[in-house]
Amino acid sequence: MDAAPSYILTFTAEDRTGIVAAVSGLLAGMDGFILDSQQYADLESGRFFMRVAFQAAGPSFPQTVEDIRAAFATVGERFAMEWSLVPANERLKIVIAVSKGSHCLNDLLHRWSTGSLPVDITAVVSNHENCRALAEWHGLPFHYVPVSNDNRAEQEAAILSIIAETRAELLVLARYMQVLSTSMAEQVEGRCINIHHSFLPGFKGANPYARAHARGVKLIGATAHYVTADLDEGPIIEQMVERVDHRASVEDLIRIGRDIEARVLAHAVGWTAERRVLRNGIRTVVFR
Repeated sequence: MDAAPSYILTFTAEDRTGIVAAVSGLLAGMDGFILDSQQYADLESGRFFMRVAFQAAGPSFPQTVEDIRAAFATVGERFAMEWSLVPANERLKIVIAVSKGSHCLNDLLHRWSTGSLPVDITAVVSNHENCRALAEWHGLPFHYVPVSNDNRAEQEAAILSIIAETRAELLVLARYMQVLSTSMAEQVEGRCINIHHSFLPGFKGANPYARAHARGVKLIGATAHYVTADLDEGPIIEQMVERVDHRASVEDLIRIGRDIEARVLAHAVGWTAERRVLRNGIRTVVFR
């Protein structure tokens, strides 16, 4: 017997009484069965966040996702919500951008190919040819888009065109070692994730491991965050650290750091694909 169709509802609204009751009451009234529900009230900002997974459980359940959205629209309008409702099996379409380093790309492709990363990868783009063989071995389109100071606008336009043509919803910078222009950062804001090889806000910019080594740090880490026009200042989705000591060379830090980077980026992309990440100003709410 086929499982009943299931859906994921996420929303944020100004916090007030009655929101949870309205949502759960609507679902109960349409024969919806709640599978998982998480909520958070940010008392500082006065915002309320919620993620609900539910499925059909009776004859009154709407036949299509459009019908469910139409039914929920009244609640969304009543509470002035910013909301999204998608089938649980709808896979997020992503484009991955990479430069020479392949460790984050390789990790994402492995997780995707084994079914543990619920996304559809529509393309891999790069300003170098190094990762072509890896992408094409996985049967993915690889787009070589070289960049220089003279063609940056045209190169970024090509990437945006690939995103649009493949209907990708998320651009993943998997060690894409180029700073996006302000124009492009603004166009992809909210739908672009970067992995930074540093435990932000410390050691931003270039060569963080060498600078961390010079300072004799005892913890190194990585940060996955949304891209904004402010370099390395976007809302943080996930971070991870590992302890090191005085014996670690720069090369040791790089080796350890690459493993952390791959894991942190995979978490951020996976949670985004499962609709677990909601923007909260310059922060995020992550329903893990």
